[in-house]
Formats: sequence, structure tokens, C-alpha cells
Amino acid sequence: MSLFISSAHASAGQAPAGGGMEMIIMLAVFGLVFYFMIYRPQAKRVKEHKGLMSSLAKGDEVLTQGGLVGKIIKVSDEKDFIVITIAENTEVTVQKGAITAVLPKGTMKSL
Repeated sequence: MSLFISSAHASAGQAPAGGGMEMIIMLAVFGLVFYFMIYRPQAKRVKEHKGLMSSLAKGDEVLTQGGLVGKIIKVSDEKDFIVITIAENTEVTVQKGAITAVLPKGTMKSL
């Protein structure tokens, strides 16, 4: 049976104790990777979106999260809602947070 299974031998001494410094360094490296790869880019996107929402004005052509393209006809600052027109005599009220992009002027005519 010893042909397929090697014999187990007990070690003569104790295994050296691992230092806690390596663990602290590894956790610090993981923290830095988390900050630069996940948290920082997400915070940058949130900041850009807040700037976009605060710069919305009457007459801007916008794209919503649902895929609607329209022109802003009314902005309500205290309730965070805007009214967009998507076609002649067709108005839709959406939250400012649902706006994903401000399109260049004349985009609706070219569609």
C-alpha cells in the first residue's frame, strides 16, 4: 500500500509564527485598490451627474433613462421635476434624476 500513499512523518519543530505586519500591509494594499478602482470613479460619476442636473434649463434637449428624447419646457427647482415635450402637444413630467444626457441643439429635428 505504501506504493500509492506516502507515509506521513511528524515535523520535528514548531512552524514559525507569521508576523502581523504582512497582514496589515496586505489589508492596506486592498484598501488602496478598492479606493482607486471602485470608490473614486463612482464618486466622480455621481459628481458629474449632480452637475448635469443643476445645469438643466428651459430649451435644453435631453435624453431620459427610459430612452425618451425631448425638449425641456418647464423646470421646477423645489420639487426636482421637469416637464419635457416629446412631440407636438405631448408633454411628460419626469424627475431630474431620470435625465442621463443633455443633447446638442437640433438633435430632435435630425431624428
